[in-house]
Amino acid sequence: MSALTQALKPSLNKIAFITGGGQGIGRAIALRLAKDGYDISIGDIPSQKAKVNEVLNVVKDEFGRDGLSVDVDVRDPKQIYAAIDETVSKLGSRLFISVANAGVTQVKPLLECTPEFIENEVRINLLGLMNTHIAAAKQMVKQGSGGRIVGAGSIASYRTAENLGPYGATKFAVRGFTEVAAKEWAQYGIRVNAYGPGIVDTPMWDHIDRELASIEGISVGEAKALRVKKDVKLGRIQEPEDVAKLVSFLVSDEGEYITGQTIKSCGGASL
Repeated sequence: MSALTQALKPSLNKIAFITGGGQGIGRAIALRLAKDGYDISIGDIPSQKAKVNEVLNVVKDEFGRDGLSVDVDVRDPKQIYAAIDETVSKLGSRLFISVANAGVTQVKPLLECTPEFIENEVRINLLGLMNTHIAAAKQMVKQGSGGRIVGAGSIASYRTAENLGPYGATKFAVRGFTEVAAKEWAQYGIRVNAYGPGIVDTPMWDHIDRELASIEGISVGEAKALRVKKDVKLGRIQEPEDVAKLVSFLVSDEGEYITGQTIKSCGGASL
């Protein structure tokens, strides 16, 4: 038995559904929740299938949990509802956690943002999250056992940045939606929160770095490094596992009195 599996908790006989769980923050959240005792369903786009399967292999082999891969493009509400239905159909009516993690960061000055560019960001980051939350909440209400719903916010939920205008707007809206969902669903025993990371060592931030480097006329890698040095008070870039720890706490019994919050996890970068 590895040192990793020695620290496992017993199975909780509950399911966690995570969108965008094939890589980055979603991957870390899926593995952490598997370690915490949850069976895992990952919803992601078909092109991510190989990465999702790799995550599920760890879920099963290292953590001994059931795992399921479901195809879903969160821009399509019908696919979101189908993914929730497939999850409970194949794993059982035990959905307890839903993490709307899927997202995109597009980098452009506002004057270069086309309607199509803006719409894509809104459909993924905001409408995808809203529909995932509602679909999961409907299933949780049907089950009658409460639940935990978590979404991808950002430090941009509180403070926007140049060249990330549509992204920041979606994340401001996520904070507002988190608050109203928490108010409406508390009566069903459902807590709703969001995590707000800053600069995270993920493929998404590699993309942001490349785009900012082009806009700012600096070398690839320099845009991210400069921002970490300038803004992150704890002196290191955030790892996906840092975010996963926060999610683990928010869905746990220890976080029982926290709902409607978008909690910044950014090493002080938003200060």
